[in-house]
Amino acid sequence: MVNFTSNTYQMKREILSFSNKISKKLPKPERKFIADMNYGILASRSCLLTDIVDQLHEPARKINIVDRLSRHLAKGIPKDALISYLTQVKKWCPDQPVIHIDDSDVVKPEGYKFESLGWVRDGSESTSAKNIYKKGYHVTEATVLTKSNHPVSIFSEIHSSKEKDFTSINDITFSAMERAAALFEKATFVMDRGYDDNKMFLKLDSMGQDYVIRLTAKRKLLYHNKWVFATQLCNRRKGKVKLPLFYKGKLHNAYLSHIKVQITASRKDIYLVLVYGLTEYPMMLATNKEIKSKDDVIKVAKHYFSRWKIEEYFRCKKQIFQFENFRVRKLKAINALNFYLTLCMAFLGHISMKPETNALKAAIIQTADPVKEKIAFCYYRLAKGISSILSYAKEGIRLWFRTKRPAYRQLCLKLAV
Repeated sequence: MVNFTSNTYQMKREILSFSNKISKKLPKPERKFIADMNYGILASRSCLLTDIVDQLHEPARKINIVDRLSRHLAKGIPKDALISYLTQVKKWCPDQPVIHIDDSDVVKPEGYKFESLGWVRDGSESTSAKNIYKKGYHVTEATVLTKSNHPVSIFSEIHSSKEKDFTSINDITFSAMERAAALFEKATFVMDRGYDDNKMFLKLDSMGQDYVIRLTAKRKLLYHNKWVFATQLCNRRKGKVKLPLFYKGKLHNAYLSHIKVQITASRKDIYLVLVYGLTEYPMMLATNKEIKSKDDVIKVAKHYFSRWKIEEYFRCKKQIFQFENFRVRKLKAINALNFYLTLCMAFLGHISMKPETNALKAAIIQTADPVKEKIAFCYYRLAKGISSILSYAKEGIRLWFRTKRPAYRQLCLKLAV
């Protein structure tokens, strides 16, 4: 690898240009802070403030810089920055995108001083047979697929049932839906079995949005004026449409079928798409999208199976950027830190949209030294390549914010005549 200095300079300029688009309506101290956070998180691959400060290479004492960053985080998420970020994300997406909504968790088993710390199901250790609960927070996330088919977050909130003004997780999910509907006039919401709830169907119908939601075995549907369990309809059908796809790392042949039914929530005609051949029991997907041909059935199934990208998005945040390793204690500051981490994930999505011939993107991938040539989710190697390029930097980006002062004119004594 050659031209380390040139690549480092270009990488800094790209990060600063992205940060300025988000913070263009903010005062200069806030613009500096956002640039410091983006640069520090990407360079250190950590959300720990001390690790971020190490990458800024500032002459001040480390504890003073940590205090400065903490004071900015305590202010929460700047509204203008959030609006600018959502406006930028909208430019990257198609007119009617696919939006994934899912819940995750942030586990802090040894935490005692964190605000409103509750109990959550640890998804990394729990199994289908046993649930393991630890101290932590719930995370509600909504991601949209860009034109390059990579997930970028449009809603991310860390919350706890221990908060004084907490109402329900459904209200937070509805907030995510409303933000997505306000950003995009029409979208397809894709959700897993945990969202098989009449309230979800009614909310999406009231907003005029499309959806693909996986049903549970308890769901009853109206078919030929009779209420039957969705599982009974699975036994009456056989998949006729063949769809080869990767599922859990292996190539499978899925077989699809569809039935027009009605759901208990709205009594509107929807379609039940059945997926055979992947799991022990057929997958049951409810959608209000119009199905007129075999291609429409395949498209609905592909929408659902694109859901793995939001799960990979969560995993990337936790593994690459050590999402669960934060030390800020107030929930407002934790959500602010999560927002700046979201900006860094969006920056990876921004880099992924660049063509393969782009010199900077090629340098990032070459520096990451990947094992596989082609992959479906490139955030890991991009994050590794960016941090490796920035490791050669001897200075941070504070010098890019130098104050421009007018040139002082030399004093001239005027002689009296």
